[in-house]
Amino acid sequence: MATGIRDKVAIIGMGCTRFGERWDAGPEDLMVEAFNEALADAGIEASQIGAAWFGVCLEENNVGKTAGPLAQALRLPRIAATRVENACATGTEALRGAAYAVAAGAYDIVLALGVEKLKDTGYGGLPVRTRGVANDLWLPNSTAPGAFAQLASAYAAKHGVAMSELKRAMAHISVKSHANAALNPKAHLRNRITEEDVLKAMTIAAPLGLYDCSGVSDGAACAILTTPEIARSLKAHAEIISIKALEVSVSNGEEAGFSRWDGAHIATAREAGARAYAAAGIDSPREQIHMAEVHDCFSITEAVLMEDLGFSAPGRVIHDVLDGTFDLGGKLPVEPDGGLKCFGHPIGASGLRMVYEVYQQIHGRAGERQLRQVDRGLTQNLGGHPHQNVCAVSIIGRLGA
Repeated sequence: MATGIRDKVAIIGMGCTRFGERWDAGPEDLMVEAFNEALADAGIEASQIGAAWFGVCLEENNVGKTAGPLAQALRLPRIAATRVENACATGTEALRGAAYAVAAGAYDIVLALGVEKLKDTGYGGLPVRTRGVANDLWLPNSTAPGAFAQLASAYAAKHGVAMSELKRAMAHISVKSHANAALNPKAHLRNRITEEDVLKAMTIAAPLGLYDCSGVSDGAACAILTTPEIARSLKAHAEIISIKALEVSVSNGEEAGFSRWDGAHIATAREAGARAYAAAGIDSPREQIHMAEVHDCFSITEAVLMEDLGFSAPGRVIHDVLDGTFDLGGKLPVEPDGGLKCFGHPIGASGLRMVYEVYQQIHGRAGERQLRQVDRGLTQNLGGHPHQNVCAVSIIGRLGA
């Protein structure tokens, strides 16, 4: 009988590059930058790592299809290395592979690393690659802003929310994220903005404006994992941080048929969130989760996810947003590091970057954005469009908490 991975896997080291237009660095440089920080944090030697999982999505651009570039860049000692890809949830997928290997007892110490060099592609947004003949036939001109703009329209229609009010809540989300990023030296966009800036910005896909959209960046992030028992013996940290749950849900085509899906929520987020809460023993997310990093590719996505993950009651998220519930000083801070909105979204790295922030907050190392209490944090990573996607949810916390 399956028993899950709660408290079976400890995170002993993490690293994260500065995200941005990293014209000064190739993917190998970014990998090394994140890895060196994680290795120093863990207090181990590279020779102690038994296996590695490498997350990169748009591999044809500049990295390659195998895990060879990771092994070569880090000079790993000819260990098992596996490349994974699961759309925009690729970073979390790398963490999942590594965590399951430790939980299964296959390895003592493992590495998960994700990287992406999106700026080198020359695209203003995420590069478009074939996703199979069905998608190429039916969605040849589909865009991410267009798809998530429909999420906003559907949400407003379902809950009877005036579009002006929804846009004001979306603006608050963007202003909040920029304010948090201004305190984070690793964020890409560190400029503070106002609600007026957001509401008066050019329209990208109505009702989404320029400041409702996340940026495009280069970056890498990684984690070193082991068992709690080994973590205690290493004594790198007085506090042991463990994985409570790591769940993935993938659309099966039902939403795309619009038969039972209303277009106003992310079905996979509800499913993955519910499984993660059950695995972690969480029955009141708003009370038992102390911070969240969610896939805020657009401001509306963050808002809708707050309901899908149980942090707001259905139809009530705009009130919670405008009341400051999810601000840095609120009851449940969301994107305390600035989120995708201000880090951008180097696909292979984003999921691990989210976990990095939770890890730093629990250790009390977040500097000016340090939260008062963080025993448990949630990350949610989404790949695809609202009607067809992969969603990963992880819960990270103090061992035993």
